Amino acid sequence: MTGALSGLRVLDFSRFLPGPYCTWLLADQGAEVIRVEHPRELKKQAKVFGWDKLSPEQRAQQRARDILARGKKSIQLDIGDTAAQEALIKLAETVDVVVEDYRPGVLDSLGLGYADLSKSHPELVYTSLTLCGQTGPYRDKPGHDPIALALSGVLSRAGENPDAPQFLGVAAADVATGSHAAFATLAAVMSARSTGKGQHVDVAMADCAFPLIVNVLSRFENPSDAPPRGTRRADIGLWKCADGAWLCTTDMEPRFWEAFCNALGKPEFVPLQLDKSKATEIRATLEAIFASQPRAHWLDLLEKAGTQFAPVNSIDEALAEPHFHARNMVIAIDAPDGGTLRQIGAPVRLADAPMPNAAVMPGTHNTEILGSLNLPDGSISELTKE
Repeated sequence: MTGALSGLRVLDFSRFLPGPYCTWLLADQGAEVIRVEHPRELKKQAKVFGWDKLSPEQRAQQRARDILARGKKSIQLDIGDTAAQEALIKLAETVDVVVEDYRPGVLDSLGLGYADLSKSHPELVYTSLTLCGQTGPYRDKPGHDPIALALSGVLSRAGENPDAPQFLGVAAADVATGSHAAFATLAAVMSARSTGKGQHVDVAMADCAFPLIVNVLSRFENPSDAPPRGTRRADIGLWKCADGAWLCTTDMEPRFWEAFCNALGKPEFVPLQLDKSKATEIRATLEAIFASQPRAHWLDLLEKAGTQFAPVNSIDEALAEPHFHARNMVIAIDAPDGGTLRQIGAPVRLADAPMPNAAVMPGTHNTEILGSLNLPDGSISELTKE
């Protein structure tokens, strides 16, 4: 099986999470993604994480664990080298899409920006992922996921502490940006195939974080009227059980709230669901009830009652969930040492999606990719000597 995106060729300059996430989504659906990896950045990364002390076999195993690099081809080039730039320009003529996440203007200065690459390739789709986009006052602002969440107002809603916002602890803006970029890229490819004109797709992390507060903006004409951070209804909660484990409930619909209250022996709470004056009292009572029994007791009780609940799983517990295994969201792929690697599956699965391959070492496809460009004799070995 070749996948729905078989035939789509992508040249990937991206390095940080949003860009590799975008191209990971494309690769998992069969696109041919060619990563351009800079030897200097690879050395820096290895030193930061201690990978430079690993044996070649251990390095290969570590690389294979990189979920966002799986299913992609890799060439290793110094993009600051003139000869490498000339090779990359030739390579860009053979692809449908370029994805990059450098600060605005960086690749332009190397002759690898949209204006240069599209001259001989008018159908090229060139997707740029940055913190704040290619235009606007914050165009050149550096930053990562939390900065995008802060700018977009998301961090102001994060956490339970009414006196201080909190970090989310997960890469919400990164993943949202990568997902939006994949969608935008495919939309631009569809447009290019019907019109013959490619385009520069401008994807900003701060823009993509905005939809994370769409529920607030949809419900309140004046966002300041929204309940303050840390203010929750009585019918939704995180509850600590007698064994120290936690569970989550979201019984906001009246019929679920009624079933929940009856299951916990508190039918008198049913008519008080939206009574704000009683919320603190109800929550305190529920906290005491959940603290009286271990989580397994409550999971069984709420399952029988048919309410909305889930254990607050650790990562290990989530990976062990039978549901995720049944949906191929936890998969085993071949490892370089002959064993298998446990990884998450593709969050979007089509009928002909291929089984992914583990990530390969940087530069694995130098000869294959660069050899197809009719470069002068000896130039490939010169380009890749590092």
